[in-house]
Amino acid sequence: MDDTHENLSLEEAQRLVRAHLSNDMAEAAFYVGTPFRVGRWTCNLSVESRGEAYKLSVYHIPMSIWGDDRDEFFLRREPHRLGMGPRSTSVEAAAMAIDTEGDVEDLLLGLCAPDAGLVTFGACADWWPWRAPLESNATYHAHAAAVARDLALSWVHVHDGYKMGSIAELSLDELAARAFAAPEGARIGIATLVDGVRMHGKEDSEASLDDPRRRYFSPLARKGARPIGPGDAVLTREQVLRALATPPGVLFEALEASAAALRDDEWRAAEPLARQAIHARTEGAPTREIAVTERHERFIEQHAPYHVRRLPNGGVLLATHPFRTLWPLWSNALALLGIRPRDGG
Repeated sequence: MDDTHENLSLEEAQRLVRAHLSNDMAEAAFYVGTPFRVGRWTCNLSVESRGEAYKLSVYHIPMSIWGDDRDEFFLRREPHRLGMGPRSTSVEAAAMAIDTEGDVEDLLLGLCAPDAGLVTFGACADWWPWRAPLESNATYHAHAAAVARDLALSWVHVHDGYKMGSIAELSLDELAARAFAAPEGARIGIATLVDGVRMHGKEDSEASLDDPRRRYFSPLARKGARPIGPGDAVLTREQVLRALATPPGVLFEALEASAAALRDDEWRAAEPLARQAIHARTEGAPTREIAVTERHERFIEQHAPYHVRRLPNGGVLLATHPFRTLWPLWSNALALLGIRPRDGG
């Protein structure tokens, strides 16, 4: 069976995802048209899902979602209410960040969470193909106890060179065994900014040009460990193993504490006014269009908050705006546990 569908609602997409991922010989491509929180624009996202039998013949992961470009998730002109007080770049940027991060959560949970046993892990990132979870902006785990897979998957992808699609279904024990097998003192570099994630993605793409088979059929993204790049944070084998040995509940509490600690004064000052602006817009108040500037983007990159959510299905969601990565959340959590020094290394 091979189907193509267009302009589906998120609910219709959920039904198709469940049907195709549970059918070993199913393959489908479809477009999800869903309104953004700003209410006046429809995001047309491409979705592909494949059954188990397609794993050996294509390099894709079982389900993939993407937009044509990053503007799919960050409009260059976004209307929201600004009538309460003087115009402020920080308030405008905070409102944009709240809306966009909410859209990310809706899509990721809408396609992953309805059936906890069917989709066990998912992620969102500002680069294709799928990058390390620590370099993504959101991850979903159907089982909260498996949240440490963010660390283990990132280690195997960056250190061992495996594509995320070829290792995403490995159990936490299998991933931990691969990390344990690395030499003592082994280190990897984690991009701390989205620009660094893009740089590493381009390097992997260029490496695959040397071996066309690796690009489409090999489980490897590159030969061996990824070089530590300028601006990368260093994560060691021993730090990963200590985190994997930490009780899941303790690790989760550290992530919650990390998210709270990373809400800085600039965000705390802007958020209440931003939420007032969003509420006014949803109540039908007049809006005016705001031209997005580099100042808005820089504010989001530096101050957008992190969310650690326990889900009704027993899962967990870690998320922030697509202009940030999950590394600061994890780095601070590991520091709180005494696993990694705050200054890195």
